[in-house]
Amino acid sequence: MHSRLLRARVWLDHNGLFPRGKLAFFTLYVLGVDLLLLLIEKSVAILRPSAANYLGGWTIFLTLLSLVLLIVLGARWLSAHALWRMRNRLIVTYVFIGIVPLILLAGLAVLSLRLFSGQFATYIVSSRLNDQLQALRSENSAIARQISASLDAKDALLLEQINKAAGDTSAWLSGKQIIAATAGPIAAEPPQNFPSDFSGVVEDGGRLFLRAATIARASRGELVVVSSKPLGQAVLLAIASGLGEITLEQSSSAAAASTSASSASDTSAPSLRPILTAGIVSGPRYFYDPPVNLSTSIPVMNWADGKTSNSAAIDVQTRSSSLYDHLFSAPGAFAYTVEAELLAALIGFGVIVVVALWIGTRLTRSITSAVGQLYRATTHINRADFSHRISVTSNDQLAALANSFNSMTASIEKLILEQKEKQRLENEITIAQEVQSQLFPRRIAQLPSLEVHGFCRPARSVSGDYYDFLSIGEDRLLLAVGDVSGKGISAALLMATIHSAVRAYSVEGVPAMRQVEAVGAGPRLVSKADSILQGAEVCPSTLLSLLNHQLFHSTPQEKYATLFLAMYDAGDRRLTFSNAGHLPPLLLSENGAVRRLEAGGTVVGLFDNINYDEASVQLRPGEIFLAYSDGVTEPENDFGEFGEQRLLELVQENRDLPLARISEVVTAAVDDWIGGTEQPDDVTLVLARAR
Repeated sequence: MHSRLLRARVWLDHNGLFPRGKLAFFTLYVLGVDLLLLLIEKSVAILRPSAANYLGGWTIFLTLLSLVLLIVLGARWLSAHALWRMRNRLIVTYVFIGIVPLILLAGLAVLSLRLFSGQFATYIVSSRLNDQLQALRSENSAIARQISASLDAKDALLLEQINKAAGDTSAWLSGKQIIAATAGPIAAEPPQNFPSDFSGVVEDGGRLFLRAATIARASRGELVVVSSKPLGQAVLLAIASGLGEITLEQSSSAAAASTSASSASDTSAPSLRPILTAGIVSGPRYFYDPPVNLSTSIPVMNWADGKTSNSAAIDVQTRSSSLYDHLFSAPGAFAYTVEAELLAALIGFGVIVVVALWIGTRLTRSITSAVGQLYRATTHINRADFSHRISVTSNDQLAALANSFNSMTASIEKLILEQKEKQRLENEITIAQEVQSQLFPRRIAQLPSLEVHGFCRPARSVSGDYYDFLSIGEDRLLLAVGDVSGKGISAALLMATIHSAVRAYSVEGVPAMRQVEAVGAGPRLVSKADSILQGAEVCPSTLLSLLNHQLFHSTPQEKYATLFLAMYDAGDRRLTFSNAGHLPPLLLSENGAVRRLEAGGTVVGLFDNINYDEASVQLRPGEIFLAYSDGVTEPENDFGEFGEQRLLELVQENRDLPLARISEVVTAAVDDWIGGTEQPDDVTLVLARAR
């Protein structure tokens, strides 16, 4: 039992029928209470029916509430499951847009046709009844004229002949009956204020008659002539001829005695009962020949008081084919043309409907097929299969959408490849950044008479700027500041080359022959002992010449660098320097004087066989050596460049601070000057202070 319940729950859950939301559980609760009250009501009804009636109201209310909630849940389920597919949604849309209005129009047409058929049948009955009344009225008028002529001529013989042939006609002269009806006696003359020319259905003595009355002036007084015909089988058969079955109904109160007839009024609502039936309904003539049933009331005058009421009615039972015969009886042969045209229109409309359904089905299939392909393509994309493409076989907006999707997936595939390549390059740049960070001096050996500090912040991941502090012996320090043309990886590689070359030439020494050739003196013979120049003996100008020669022959022609080299000798506090095109470093004294270190030559790596000048200065205690790259002075905003003067003022104002703090102040001022824009170039700052 438990396994069956479990399988049932799994099936309900799989098909989305197991209740999950609050509304579903509330519906189940209401339905359960409703069923419980229904059981209680059936049980209590056996003992106390009155109490069961009280519970019946609550049961009906809960049942209606449950139906409403179930309809809401059903609509939600259809929307979530049955209408999830685009094809089903389109089918439902077509049903509501096309089929439902068509069904409503067809229903309206059928209802209108039935109403028209009933009204047409009523019209036929009313017309035939009016024809009977008009004939009776004409006959009565003719008799009235004959009686009036006989009275004017005082022809008693003619009046006696009219009296013998009266049949259904009675006449009064000044209130005295001169002709009495023999076939159907008329009880009395018309009531007061009766119209002078009347025809209609009257009730006289509880029976219904077709009656016509004429009031005229004669030479001997007022002449009243009344002709009557019972509304019986003969009249109904004449009316029902070729139509169907006709039933005459009369009010039960009208069929009573004359005492009740005097109490009839226009506002009464009598109950009708059939009193006479004539004619028969023919069998169906076509495949669809529905019966037509309709009732029409007959205005009936009470002969006793002259009041009119709807105390009689005629029920008509016929078929559409009989009405069709009467409708097209007048056109004759033209009716066949009308039938043919209607049949042709029906066939044409049917063909149009079939073609419209075929076109709609094809369009629906094309739309849903394209949507299905897009959905399957998204599942491939979800699995990271960006190589999937949608096949395009049409030339419409859906095809354009498919082409756009294919273009999008191709772009995504390309972007992923580019992203992988970018990630690889970023990894390589990260490695290069780590390698470059190792090139900058991490631990600087400070001399007793000179405090140094360096700072470099790349504009990109790696920097093309260069600075270095290299201890040579115990009392000498090499300072290097440079700026490689360009930015990025290529500048960083050239910077690494300069870094390694400076260190190699400064520490390991330089062959003398190569050194002499590098400075342009040509080859010469040297002794073996004189064949090597030790690094400590290499001056800045010689190093620049060697670096220029090496970079010119090992780098592209457009690659070059500016470089400032200086050798500080702690013994005599002298700084020997040579500047290869770099921004001249500054010596700032305590009294505000500024000395520029400009001796040297052009940039390295651009021309071959270049000699560089060399100079030296004495550092006084308290003086600050300031070297920088163009990334410090050239950043611009709306007020212009940051400028050298602003740099000098900052260093002078903060000269008593530690060198690292001075570097932070300068870089912060540069950042404020740039604002939110991107840093345009590498920022490098080298500071030294004589002690």
